[in-house]
Amino acid sequence: MLPKRIIPCLDLKDGRVVKGVSFVDLKDAGDPVELAARYEKEGADELVLLDISATNEGRRTILDIVEKIAQKITIPFTVGGGVRSLEDMERVLNAGAHKVSLNTAAISQPSLIQIGAQNLGSQCIVVAIDAKYNPVLGSWEVYTQGGNQNTGLDVVVWAQEAAKLGAGEILLTSMDCDGHKGGYDLELTQAVCESVPIPVIASGGAGSKDDFWEVFQKTGASAALAASIFHYQETSIKSIKNYLGEKGVLVSA
Repeated sequence: MLPKRIIPCLDLKDGRVVKGVSFVDLKDAGDPVELAARYEKEGADELVLLDISATNEGRRTILDIVEKIAQKITIPFTVGGGVRSLEDMERVLNAGAHKVSLNTAAISQPSLIQIGAQNLGSQCIVVAIDAKYNPVLGSWEVYTQGGNQNTGLDVVVWAQEAAKLGAGEILLTSMDCDGHKGGYDLELTQAVCESVPIPVIASGGAGSKDDFWEVFQKTGASAALAASIFHYQETSIKSIKNYLGEKGVLVSA
């Protein structure tokens, strides 16, 4: 069994890390390069950087920041936002990232997942899914454009399609839970974990050490991603790993 991974996330806007609640009311959370270096020292297994306004602004990812972070850290590093072609993927990887995250572009051009997997390897392709519950349907729908556009796609169906096309991993964010610190959406996470043969990163809602234990205990998530509790130093990666280890969860040192 592989160790469960703890992954801090840096949401980037105007060159700064920001954090909001359910994708709105964004507040400044610090310098991305400084935070990346700090998280590696604290024991992060991986790092995710999402340029959250790139797609809406119709521009590419801010590669100079990617390059600066890559020079400071050695852990696996995923970058997303504004990636719309194989050339964009190659630029991100050449800037120092290990993986590329596709979200809006993968919905509008699903073949992009396959093209990326065939040319760069599935291990480089992460499909990010922003999910919101629809009480009328009794299921979750996929949102794009930074959570602003409802695609009408069923989350589980889209996750299965992404896996078939060659995605190496799913980054699953609950928009309902994001920033609320009430715990991960366990039902959503397990529904996707059960439906795909690739690793799933749970995202959205972490507020305590128990939330990490719960998501690993009650779902098949391979990793748990969090932002605000790390940015504002409400807890540390090291203390979460120590806690999980004491509870019998296999984590890296």
